Amino acid sequence: MRIKNGFVLREVCGEQVIMGEGVGALDFGKLLCLNETAAWLWKKATEMGDFSIDGLADALCSEYDVSNEQAKIDVAAIVAEWQKVNVLE
Repeated sequence: MRIKNGFVLREVCGEQVIMGEGVGALDFGKLLCLNETAAWLWKKATEMGDFSIDGLADALCSEYDVSNEQAKIDVAAIVAEWQKVNVLE
């Protein structure tokens, strides 16, 4: 998986939001507000380029005090939301 071109994380009024920029995001028309952990995962996924749930879960475990099992559950839920709003390819 990877984040589609044209989707970026920005700080807007103190909130971390995903927004579409450019031609690739013309039909998006919304902002997606992320909590601190989801924003961290977005940044990590951006750094990784191609990413997997397992890879993001491993990164999450390295950064936060969370079990690998719980990290996989949490990452899978966040990735499912990103897929639902069509910001991944």
